[in-house]
Amino acid sequence: MIRSGRHRHRRPPYGGRREAVLLSPVILTVFIGGLAFATPREIAFSRLLPAAPALAAALWPVVPTILLGAFSLLIMIGLSLVYSDLGTPYTAAAIVAVTLAAAYASHLRLQREEMLFQVRLVADAAQKVLLRPLPRQIQNVEIESLYLAAQEQARIGGDFYEAADTPYGVRLLIGDVRGKGLPAVGAASAVINCFRESAYDQPDLRGIIHRMEASMVRYSLGTPAADQPEHFATALIAEIPYGGGQARILNCGHPPPLLVQSGQIRVLDSAVPSPPLNLAMLLGAHYSIDTVAFDEGDQMLLYTDGVTETRDRDGRFFPLPDWVRKLGPAPPRELLDRLHEDLLRYSGGRLDDDIAALAVRCAKAPGQERLG
Repeated sequence: MIRSGRHRHRRPPYGGRREAVLLSPVILTVFIGGLAFATPREIAFSRLLPAAPALAAALWPVVPTILLGAFSLLIMIGLSLVYSDLGTPYTAAAIVAVTLAAAYASHLRLQREEMLFQVRLVADAAQKVLLRPLPRQIQNVEIESLYLAAQEQARIGGDFYEAADTPYGVRLLIGDVRGKGLPAVGAASAVINCFRESAYDQPDLRGIIHRMEASMVRYSLGTPAADQPEHFATALIAEIPYGGGQARILNCGHPPPLLVQSGQIRVLDSAVPSPPLNLAMLLGAHYSIDTVAFDEGDQMLLYTDGVTETRDRDGRFFPLPDWVRKLGPAPPRELLDRLHEDLLRYSGGRLDDDIAALAVRCAKAPGQERLG
């Protein structure tokens, strides 16, 4: 995982095990050669020597692969000096043929690895645009974020979040596009970019949602007709006034946030459900805003359904409200770090869906310490 506390991805283990894997073609060559010298001629372990350059093709560049093939050929020649009638010409021909094929395979592998490296560079750049690092604090609102990709090498997905410092207070966005891959990334990009623009000039949350709905519809119309019904997203917008007061929440089919207030845990379900983005034509464009007290010391956890739909080995869902209740008071960064660790532990290290979460806390307003 990237330990920055912002975006986290699992890293494959490296170290001594990797070095042993890289040396395995040499180890295999020496092992086969030793067996061939130490065992009777009739067993003919020497016929296994072509396996070494074949293995090297999956791990090494072209030149070392060819050199290992030449080394295997020298071992075969040495064996022919000790044992006669080993079928040396046939085995030597097999070593040469396999080495040439392995060298070509190694060349193709390196080309693909270079291409994959370039694709990952593009993916990393796209992630920085989509899930750019959020400010840790906007005036008196502390903000921390977490992103976990379900696939080991994934960089981006359909989960998204954003925070904006606006004249109306801190505005937060979290959402989840249905589907995976590039179509989901494109839809998430359309939603996030629309929020980044409209959050500053729309005085009402409904205005932001209407513009995000229109952006999602335009994106869907620009995609192949077969994929259009699959383009919808759940989204939640929260507006937290500076200095505390009444937080406003507009939830479009998204999992309800959790509010930690005076040691109590509340699930902030919507009084009237609002439709997900790109489904207003089917369900009606009726958006409901809920208000909740959010003052100094209060904390809110926003998350995507990958959190609550994480399963253990018995298929039970992760009990998020109970987990927060057992955790007790914790600052936003610690809360997300513990959530990250416990989700991986609960699922046995295997996530079935991407996970995004925001933890926000209302701190003292600027200047309040001096006045006190």
